[in-house]
Amino acid sequence: MVNKQKILIVDDDNNIAELIALYLTKECFETMIVNDGESAITAVDSFGPNLILLDLMLPGIDGYQVCREVRAKSSIPIIMLSAKGEIFDKVLGLELGADDYMEKPFDSKELVARAKAVLRRYKPVAAIPESSNIKSVEYPNLIVNQTNYSVIYMGQTVDMPPKELELLYFLAASPNHVFTREQLLDQIWGYEYIGDTRTVDVHIKRLREKIKDHDTWRIATIWGIGYKFEVKM
Repeated sequence: MVNKQKILIVDDDNNIAELIALYLTKECFETMIVNDGESAITAVDSFGPNLILLDLMLPGIDGYQVCREVRAKSSIPIIMLSAKGEIFDKVLGLELGADDYMEKPFDSKELVARAKAVLRRYKPVAAIPESSNIKSVEYPNLIVNQTNYSVIYMGQTVDMPPKELELLYFLAASPNHVFTREQLLDQIWGYEYIGDTRTVDVHIKRLREKIKDHDTWRIATIWGIGYKFEVKM
């Protein structure tokens, strides 16, 4: 019997939370609802979710702080839910480690679709048969493997959300090729993604915090255009 994937729903409006849970249950997900930030942090350990749907406006510890604390110890995918539609709020959420951001009110079917999309991209590190078609790039002190979603930098495994890893792999797989922000949005987030190109900047910033420039390679900014993975020949 295949184990169901678990989704933790964090929202202080129980009516909204139960509606989300109903749609997810119909799609064969196992769900758990909590209504405040402290309970969410506790549930991450006790419930062991594969994905967190996180409302920002929570009693006590808000969603931003919950995201910070989860990210400090785990790379579990997070989709933030909020009535706040300002770019600042979206960028802040992404900077803190969220994988996606949805404004309220939202269509439940769209939420389910986005949850499935995030879960498809997130795969825990696992052994891969030699016969598999492995998507991996290797440079001095850096190995990015998109098949098992692992990054090894300076001999150490680096935890990062799926979108960060996919962006790093996409750039590193095409050394010295310049990509515009719009091209990166299309490739990593999909052509249907409705968001600001600053999303790319936020993820690049987070990558640079984890993966420092090397003598032979770096993530370079091409001012006014976009980014490239620069490799010295």
